[in-house]
Amino acid sequence: MIQGFAAYLLWGAFPFYFRLLERSGPFEVVAHRALWSLAFCLAALAVTRPRLHGALGDRRTVTLLAAGGVLVAANWTLYVWGVTTGRTLDAALGYYINPLLVALVGVVFLGEELRRGQWLAFVLGAAAVVVMVAGYGQVPVIALGVATTFTLYGVIKKRAGRTVPAVPGLAVETAAIAPLALGYLLVLHAAGRDTVDLLTPYGALVAASGVVTAVPLLLFAGAAARIPLVTIGVLQYLTPTLQFLIGWLAFGEPMPAARWAGFALVWLAVAVFALDGARHHAALRPSAPRAGPRTGAA
Repeated sequence: MIQGFAAYLLWGAFPFYFRLLERSGPFEVVAHRALWSLAFCLAALAVTRPRLHGALGDRRTVTLLAAGGVLVAANWTLYVWGVTTGRTLDAALGYYINPLLVALVGVVFLGEELRRGQWLAFVLGAAAVVVMVAGYGQVPVIALGVATTFTLYGVIKKRAGRTVPAVPGLAVETAAIAPLALGYLLVLHAAGRDTVDLLTPYGALVAASGVVTAVPLLLFAGAAARIPLVTIGVLQYLTPTLQFLIGWLAFGEPMPAARWAGFALVWLAVAVFALDGARHHAALRPSAPRAGPRTGAA
């Protein structure tokens, strides 16, 4: 629980960190983030020396992880773009919508069935987007983009991530986009438009993005292996809630009536979704034996 809470707390506090990097464009920030994350993962692998032949010997698994790297880079770019341009609330909305979109993807691509509570939650989430579009006169691109890329990334991790530990998986993902990231930074430097000098305090702050990316991921991996999925499902809403509060209270982003109405619908959808998940989990839990000695938890 402590590891899970810490992971989502750190992810929720990300806007404070990335707002410090607003002098650089989102593509430059993400390029550095990918390269420094890869450096951190390689250093961690050199220390721990895990056995990876079975996990990464499958070409299909490596291909899926590489595709995941492209998706997570797109997600990072949209998120950094939102935070550094005064749209932290849109990024928070995207992570609220994400679990609802995951459920829909499960229906469309994995042949799963939605329960009534999940359908109601999805309808409320869709209504929230409609309300915001009507109120603003434009589609919340960052919110929908963040939700979509992270949902597809989650599907890939579900297919490939079961056999690959967190650090090696992230290493493959970042290695897949590292050539593009390095190429972009070289072109930017050649054109004299780069904003990061690694020998300055600002450069050290940018380089720290590798640790900033990897630490909550490792905490999450430790939590996911030890606490129930329904608990993870509840904890995940800590991140967008913190991001919402930061965007509204710390950054002073506007909250007109249409945005309040949209968020209210999303919060209602989240409450319905979480309650339905908790009830379903409780119904699936085997009942305790009526007699006999206790043998301990599984």
